[in-house]
Amino acid sequence: MSEPQSILIVDDNEHNADLAGFLLEEAGFAVTVARDAKEALAALDRAPPGVVLMDMDLPGQDGLSLVSSLRRDPRHVGLAIVALTAHAMRGDRERFLDSGCSGYIPKPIDVNSFVAEVKRYMEVARGR
Repeated sequence: MSEPQSILIVDDNEHNADLAGFLLEEAGFAVTVARDAKEALAALDRAPPGVVLMDMDLPGQDGLSLVSSLRRDPRHVGLAIVALTAHAMRGDRERFLDSGCSGYIPKPIDVNSFVAEVKRYMEVARGR
């Protein structure tokens, strides 16, 4: 039996992280949650995940600057980072993609399509 694919959720909102984590674990993914940039960096150093779901409004270093710093680090250049954010105004999606995110999922998440969206980003990251 193969190891479950791993996903790192970076979100300081416990309810959002719990819901996303629950849905992904039910689908067979191994989920790690980080509450801020420092925890996210520590998790990435331990084991690179298949996908990072990144909230943009984090305490301390925000998600956008964390994505930018990860993209400058040769170890994380190809890492799939998906903006998982309540920023859903016109232009937000494009701004996050232009800033280095691999994809964009708006909050609140759609529980019926969320897992399929994450799987799609993971497959793209693996070159399928």
